[in-house]
Amino acid sequence: MRILISLGGNALGTERESLLKTAQTVADSVAERIAKGDEVLICHGNGPQVGIIKTSMDIGLKEANMPALPLSDAVAMSQSYIGSYLQNVLQNALYMRGVDKTVLTVVSRCLVDKDDEGFKTPTKPVGAFMTEDEARELSKKGKTVIEDSGRGWREVVASPVPQKVLESAAVKTLMDAGFVLIAGGGGGIPVTENNGQYSFVDAVIDKDFVSTLLAAQANCDVMVLLTGVEKVAIKFNTPEQTWLDTLTVSQAEEYIKAEEFAKGSMLPKIEAAVQFAKMNKKNIALITSLDKLSQGLENKTGTRIINDKGEI
Repeated sequence: MRILISLGGNALGTERESLLKTAQTVADSVAERIAKGDEVLICHGNGPQVGIIKTSMDIGLKEANMPALPLSDAVAMSQSYIGSYLQNVLQNALYMRGVDKTVLTVVSRCLVDKDDEGFKTPTKPVGAFMTEDEARELSKKGKTVIEDSGRGWREVVASPVPQKVLESAAVKTLMDAGFVLIAGGGGGIPVTENNGQYSFVDAVIDKDFVSTLLAAQANCDVMVLLTGVEKVAIKFNTPEQTWLDTLTVSQAEEYIKAEEFAKGSMLPKIEAAVQFAKMNKKNIALITSLDKLSQGLENKTGTRIINDKGEI
């Protein structure tokens, strides 16, 4: 079985020890699956980590009287350092189980449409707070800035729809050759294309939708979306709360229409799961918590989203 595991940036943590602890938890579960013959591809978020990178660099560069760090550069940095943590602990976990496989981190770019509607109305705050005068100067350079809840001014960027991970063919080739891969970190480094030429662009790409693209392009059978709860629920945090074991695409879409899932948290995971399940009647998307990864893959917990014509 070929599995993509989508790991949230918030779950990873920002301090070194918390990141190592989370990486170890994931590595132990993943190594067990690989020891049983599964192939694994990991895609991770980077929200908190890329924020720290950009804010820290912007402050330091400001003191040095140098231009601020482009967000695309911060995404690339986060891919490398988060990937190296996951890569190292997973390689160690495989060694302890007698599995002779190499783990690789693929620095990945994600293509977005330069005419995406998101670029017309940027909404995602990035980087350090600034004064109104600094914000005014930044806006003269073509950047979009907003006043953020009385705390100061911040740059905001677009969140365009991902179209393709440019390294996806290489990811599939490497997986077919037996490598364990980490790719698409933070949704990928955003790029636009013009006449065959790619250019970096400052944007925030949804990691769950990039996970769907990677899972499809790498011919994965299962996509696991790790979150803060063991199962998906409807009527969440109410007396009528109901935990769900299995959802067909049609059922999930009805719940989406009924606005059962929070926009900033569970909704994008459900939408990504539905998108993946629609691609093939045998595809299965699993949503569960990080500490229940092993049990979820053994059909003992979690919520599965399946094609209406598929089988559990």
